Amino acid sequence: MAGEGGGRLAPVAGGGSAATSPTVRSAWRGNRMVVLIGLLIVAVATATVLLRPAPGDERLLDPDDTSLQGSKALAELLRDRGITVDRVDSVEKARALGGDRLLFASDTLYLDTDELASIPGDRLLVGAWDLESLAPEVDQVPEAPAQRSRDPECRLPAAAAGSAYMGGSAFRIPGGGTGCYPSRLGWTLVSYATPTGTTTVVGSGSFMTNLRLAEDGNAALAINLLDTGKPVTWLVRPEAPSSGDLAGEEGRSMYDLMPPGVGWSVLMACVAVLLVAIWRGRRLGPVVVERLPVVVRAAETVEGRGRLYRARKARARAADSLRAGALDRLTPRLGLGQGANSHEVVAAITARTGEDSRQVEAALYGPPPVNDEGLVALAGYVDHIERKVSEL
Repeated sequence: MAGEGGGRLAPVAGGGSAATSPTVRSAWRGNRMVVLIGLLIVAVATATVLLRPAPGDERLLDPDDTSLQGSKALAELLRDRGITVDRVDSVEKARALGGDRLLFASDTLYLDTDELASIPGDRLLVGAWDLESLAPEVDQVPEAPAQRSRDPECRLPAAAAGSAYMGGSAFRIPGGGTGCYPSRLGWTLVSYATPTGTTTVVGSGSFMTNLRLAEDGNAALAINLLDTGKPVTWLVRPEAPSSGDLAGEEGRSMYDLMPPGVGWSVLMACVAVLLVAIWRGRRLGPVVVERLPVVVRAAETVEGRGRLYRARKARARAADSLRAGALDRLTPRLGLGQGANSHEVVAAITARTGEDSRQVEAALYGPPPVNDEGLVALAGYVDHIERKVSEL
């Protein structure tokens, strides 16, 4: 007699029955859906690898690329306006151009950012990479805002274009700077003056691509950022080394560089995985019924997360989480808008509670604590501020 799992039922004392090991046929019937799904996943993955474009077919924000991810359309618009656009793929070429120019860096992979930072003049930096060298005054907030159409909510002349497709990363406004296109915790575009020029940092350059340029005010914003009356040095990521370069002058393939016995090792690993799958598949039993929902106290969740932060010594991340949560709760209680900057928040808290403004600013926007005692003190003071604002 067959059981629910496809195996056979053997008679036992008392007239009942117990499940025995399933046969090959019953095992196939019980697991054929898993096998078919696995084969489908393998087929889809293979098709994706075979049909995807070659690595060099699409180059993000490349002024010579006509694909959806390129920026050929934007470069031609600038040239039509009389702006000189020079595409370079190395720091040496960018430095050799010299003169009073706007440096537009869209990707610094494979580039020496310290050397790049030594080039004077205006800068337009797209993406949140290595800001410590290129824009040390800008701090990135612990948030990755979704890319969507956003209103500027600022008076920056370049943002007069109106709404644009912004997101990707968010930043705090540096001293004397301006922030546009706000997110929950920061701004997706910040601009500030430096001793050698103006630096503008943008969370994502998707609005500059051929795909998005015609939407909203994307084209106007991109042109306003790049059309400063100066020639543009458009720095792109250099081409990755080709397989021929990596193989060397003798033209050896990747398989020639592998040590002997790798093929047998891979085969043995596949056999071992198959045997483990069959072994574990035979041990599948009935579904265990558990009463749901399982209630977990909020205090246990908070304590567990705190222990994880402490184990990893992630004091900076824990402090950012405390500050972000406090600002989310304090801002509406103070009657401030979502895009309120640090000066407005500190001034409102000081006026509401009578606390020292420097101490409030250090607690909500200062550097992360250097030890656990400092983190505990920070948490206590932030809680103190929230209590006083709530009581008044």
